[in-house]
Amino acid sequence: MSLKAQITEDMKTAMRAKDMERLGTIRLLQAAIKQREVDERIELDDAAVVGVVDKLIKQRKDSITAFEQAGRQDLADKEKAEMAVLQVYLPERMGEAEIAAAVQAIAAAFEAEQGRKPGAPDMGKIMGAAKAQLAGKADMGQVSAAVKAVLAG
Repeated sequence: MSLKAQITEDMKTAMRAKDMERLGTIRLLQAAIKQREVDERIELDDAAVVGVVDKLIKQRKDSITAFEQAGRQDLADKEKAEMAVLQVYLPERMGEAEIAAAVQAIAAAFEAEQGRKPGAPDMGKIMGAAKAQLAGKADMGQVSAAVKAVLAG
């Protein structure tokens, strides 16, 4: 079953259970998916849907930080609940050791291709390769930190 079909089924289940918080979050996710499909005139596959979910989770994390700094714990809790619903649709995330190993392999491939050790100016190239390889599988913040560590060391 595709991820989009799973989301639709979960929406129906939430409707039947009258779980309004979960239903609202799933509808928000479906609207974001549909918006991207309309904007780009494509049918999103599972990897692209994971990208949309990732983006929504990042927005929730930013909102939680802002709400907590403003002393609005009620709104932060609402965002945390939405984030928990969205995280169900993400695949299992890679650990820090796996991310470091993958980035190390990407840097080694870059070194073999360019004939030189990658440095700080090559961050964009290595991040681009890492994003293409690890999108949806790893938190890009952790990937960025691993790339910086490889380039510094």
